[in-house]
This record gives sequence, C-alpha cells and structure tokens, in this order.
Amino acid sequence: SLRFGGIGIAILFVLLAVELADRVTMKRDLEIAREIQQWLVPDHPPTVDGLDIAFATRPQNTVAGDYYDAFFRPLPPKDSVLPPLLVVVADVAGKSVPAALLMATFQASLSALAATPVTLDEIVVGLDRYCRAHSLEGRRFTTAFLAEVDPKTREMIFINAGHNDPILRRASGQVERLSTGGPPFGLPLFSEEKVIYPSGRVQLQPGDLLFIFTDGVVEAVNDAGEEYGEARLLLRIQNAPPETSGETLKRVMEDVNAFVGFARQHDDITCLVLRVSA
Repeated sequence: SLRFGGIGIAILFVLLAVELADRVTMKRDLEIAREIQQWLVPDHPPTVDGLDIAFATRPQNTVAGDYYDAFFRPLPPKDSVLPPLLVVVADVAGKSVPAALLMATFQASLSALAATPVTLDEIVVGLDRYCRAHSLEGRRFTTAFLAEVDPKTREMIFINAGHNDPILRRASGQVERLSTGGPPFGLPLFSEEKVIYPSGRVQLQPGDLLFIFTDGVVEAVNDAGEEYGEARLLLRIQNAPPETSGETLKRVMEDVNAFVGFARQHDDITCLVLRVSA
C-alpha cells in the first residue's frame, strides 16, 4: 500500500506541475494579448491647433473591452481642404478576452471605414452592420460615441450609439449632454426596418471642455458598494479650473481612485478629454 501511495503522490505532483505550466502559459498569453491591444490604441494624442486632447484607461483585467482613439482621417471631405479629426470612445459588452477580441475587430473595422471617403453617418451604419454580424445574437453589443471635428471651423458632428452621454461644459459654465444618436451597435433586428442613427452638431468655442467616458467611471464602486455616480462626475467637470486636458483627466481619475479605495472593480474605466484653447 505504501508503494501505491507513493505512486498516487507522484501522479498528484505531475498533475500539479501540468496545471502550473498551463497557468504560466495562460498568463504569458494574456500578457502578449495586452501588448497587442496596446498597439491598437494611441500612446499619445494627435497634435491639433487649438485643441488639447488627453485620454486614459484602466482595465478591469489584463485586457479590456474599452476602446478610444483620436486621429485625422486620411481623406478630407469634398468641401474642405483639411481632413477631419475623428474622436471615438467605445465599450464592448462583457469583459476580459472575449470583449478584448471584439474590441480589436471593432478597431479594425473603424480604421477601414474611416480610410474611405464616406460620411460619419455611413461609418456608423457600417460599424453597426459589422457588430451585428459578430455580436453572438446581441450578447456582445457595443456602445460608442463618435465625433468628427473640423480642425478649422471647430464644428463637431457626433453620433451617440447607446453610450453614456458625454459632458460638454461650455466656457460659460453651462453643461450640455451629447445624446443624439441611436441604439448600441450589434443589437439584433426584430424587423426589416433599418436602424437610424441621427447625428448632432455643436460649434465648439474657446474654453469649452468635452469629457467622454465609459460606464466603468460612473459605476465604479467603493467597499460599501456605493457607485461613484454621474452627480460626482458632473461636479468635477463643472468645477474644473482653467487647466490642460491632461490635468483635468488626472484630477478626475485620482478622484475616482480615491473614492473606490481598494475595492475590486467590475468594469474597465476609460476617459477622453478634449479642451478648446481660449
């Protein structure tokens, strides 16, 4: 019986060694996936005369389902000599690897569409069609806020696809919420009717501050289970002093971190700040 006991212990050690090796491999694969995901989002915001942009993200896990970007489209529209600045923040439903994979395909689809001479409305229709084809019958829908800014006139066209309404704080202190748009991308269609995504227009003025965020910001919880909430966020944006976008972003993220303390979060946290120079 001692011999059989020794064999049992040896088998147990082998199984533990195999499981440990699998965990090490999985951790390495996740780290590689995170590196690849970091290539898909910008390290630094683009340089735009009169506009100051900053962004930050904090994944809930090793990889995230949030996406953010700001880049000049390759082709200018027919009535302009300058290419428009495309700004986007998106959030794929779900977490970790499945959401991260869909985030990567969303980024690829947006890049391909943005490189063609189509309008923002047409880009959004294409994204919805693509997301619906890969949404696992609506279980992996994507919320997004997309905007095009004319770098010369500073007119902004935007579409909100089921996303948290961005906060536009005017230089006067007045706050507007940018809600014009339609449902999240990828929801199943229950009829032959096409999904409509109306666009909104705003004229950005010197001193304006645009704050775009994912729901992980307002749904961040502390140890007591209390959410950070939109009221706190609105207060921070309304009271933002004259400062750079990076400083505003840092102040908000630090406030969220101080609120949640050591509580484990259930979602990714992503913010993009755009400030118009006075």
